[in-house]
Amino acid sequence: MNDYMKFMTQQFVRYMDQPKEERKRLREQRKQEKPPLLSHWFGMIPFSLKMLFRRK
Repeated sequence: MNDYMKFMTQQFVRYMDQPKEERKRLREQRKQEKPPLLSHWFGMIPFSLKMLFRRK
């Protein structure tokens, strides 16, 4: 438990030491890297159906 608290404290301090603009930029970058909602929720099934119907 002590190691976890130490880790969390280090992460919090590192986060607070960053300038506000950098935190905002990183947050936007993480949003851009997220997979599309359909593939996140349902996996490859919507993608495979889309490919199947495009072929016909």
